[in-house]
Amino acid sequence: MTQSRIVMRLARNPGTEFAGGDDHRGYALTAPLTDDGRLDEAAYAKAKDACTVRRFAPDEDPADGRLMKRGQRWFFDYDEGDVADDEQPYRLGEHRFAVGEYVTITDEDGRPLTYKVVEVQPAG
Repeated sequence: MTQSRIVMRLARNPGTEFAGGDDHRGYALTAPLTDDGRLDEAAYAKAKDACTVRRFAPDEDPADGRLMKRGQRWFFDYDEGDVADDEQPYRLGEHRFAVGEYVTITDEDGRPLTYKVVEVQPAG
């Protein structure tokens, strides 16, 4: 199984303080992908502990967490004992991770923001 490093940066989000986007805010995700760029559920089941996420922004310390799946719901978990900090990407299991694609993530404040995939490469 090959892990991929996926970098997503904040895209334009009209109607928010990020109307023009922000290349300094985003996520770096490490996860297994299928040949067509979707999350590989079978490979994930074998290597859950290696599937990580890092949220970064210039005005806060990076937050390190894990990619988690419960039922059909994928989410980012930053503290195993606290569900309030979980972030839910919209239909993450259906997304294709390829440069130029968009992913919506509902942050811990309940605000949906759109991110653009800017990098997908083998994790190393």
